[in-house]
Amino acid sequence: MKTLVILAHPDIEVSRVNQRWRKELLQHPGDITIHELYKEYPDWNIDVPREQEMMEAYDHVIFQFPFYWYSYPPLLKKWFDDVFTYGWAYGSAGNKLNGKKLGLAISIGDKKENYTSEGSVSFTVDQLIAPFVASTIHVGAIALPYFAVFGSSFQASDEEIDLSAREYIDYIMEYQ
Repeated sequence: MKTLVILAHPDIEVSRVNQRWRKELLQHPGDITIHELYKEYPDWNIDVPREQEMMEAYDHVIFQFPFYWYSYPPLLKKWFDDVFTYGWAYGSAGNKLNGKKLGLAISIGDKKENYTSEGSVSFTVDQLIAPFVASTIHVGAIALPYFAVFGSSFQASDEEIDLSAREYIDYIMEYQ
């Protein structure tokens, strides 16, 4: 089974983590297809039929993005709003995503220990991604555990980022 990675980073060229992850993904062209939303839609005019067709062609889809204000980057949110339509993704006839495996690969700038009820964020990552999980369940898809690297804004070393890139590939292959 092949995997579609929908990469949503508004400035990938300055991202240490997402850029490194993309480089690692490109080493697996037979298994992984990368679809970069900000590159594909700089004008934010999403080709909904094309995106839906792409989603239908894969049973395993990973959404890769930096955690922005405890959520997705804005173009990815628009993508979900535009692409997951009534009658296609949900509703009495909307079953195109039934049984597909959907996961998240997230670069998180802050430290892991801050994503606890006692930490400075006061919420876990699982709590913050609950809308994604709820949407996934609503459209009949299977929500995979998330993959994340923490400390990407200031403390992750190049070695840690390299390791996370290899672990990211392992994560993808585990759920294919």
